[in-house]
Amino acid sequence: MPAAEALDEKRVSRWLAEHGLAEPVEFELIAGGRSNLTFRLTDAAGALYALRRPPTGGVLTTAHDMSREWRFVSALSGTAVPVARPLAYCADPEVTGAEFYVMGFVDGRVLADESEGRAFPPGARAEAGEQLVDVLVALHALDPVELGLGDLVRRTGYAQRQLRRWRAQVHATGAPELALLDDVHDLLARHVPQQSNGIVHGDYRPGNVAFGPDGGVRAVFDWELATSGDPLADLGWLAASWREPGEEIPAVTPTPSTVPGFPSRAEMVARYAARSGRDVADLPYWIAFARWRAACIGVGVRARYLGGHMADDGYQAQARAEETVRLAEAARNELEDMND
Repeated sequence: MPAAEALDEKRVSRWLAEHGLAEPVEFELIAGGRSNLTFRLTDAAGALYALRRPPTGGVLTTAHDMSREWRFVSALSGTAVPVARPLAYCADPEVTGAEFYVMGFVDGRVLADESEGRAFPPGARAEAGEQLVDVLVALHALDPVELGLGDLVRRTGYAQRQLRRWRAQVHATGAPELALLDDVHDLLARHVPQQSNGIVHGDYRPGNVAFGPDGGVRAVFDWELATSGDPLADLGWLAASWREPGEEIPAVTPTPSTVPGFPSRAEMVARYAARSGRDVADLPYWIAFARWRAACIGVGVRARYLGGHMADDGYQAQARAEETVRLAEAARNELEDMND
């Protein structure tokens, strides 16, 4: 997708000039398709920035929230959680058809999948996995109220809110997997553990992190799903994405975890428990929760694709449908085993 199809470059350039960038500004789309669009901006002085805006169609309710991303990036700037430097936020959709925000550009390796993991220096892989955990521990040690995010702290539990939200969204699609997803929903709803409260990123994984060549974390991105809730929800998502070699259950999202040199899932969880001091006894629930949530997200993505709201970027609807079923069935089996 050319940048011009998602941005009114003239109007955005004028807005950027009012916020400190030197015209002319060059735009390059570097990430997009099924989620928020990210552009690399280069101004006339050669300075690099990144601009984030929602996708151009098929936006799900409560998803792709630029104002929420901006709030979290701004609040976390200067903490032990590395984020890109926040620059400016535009709430006026008249500028380019949607809200957007601009931040500093962070150069780094994004370990989005196995191929990226294989291209990463072997000697830095263990460090990358460990730093990924350590930054998550740092995030979960922060108090959202002290960061000025008190109005985003919810009184209801994270699990209950997510169960309501995703069940409503998958029912809106009329997907053929509804009966299975409802079964898992009901099991999850009946067995919600006692929850603590902190900041939950919502999609914490190496594909949303920029790493340096030494394995250090340079920045955490994609805060659109961030909220208050039980930190074990993030650890469960990371653990459910951290597929082990030979496992048949799909990962909830691609990671480089099967590449030699990265820590095992057990090592990641043990490091989190040791560094955070948190009890991770309820982690199996949150792993099952992550698999159900990933299945619901997959149903939504497929609905957007079939509805013509996504470009034909190689998305394989049938294969993803099968993966959705396998994730949901794995979650159901885990919950039944936990509560026998």
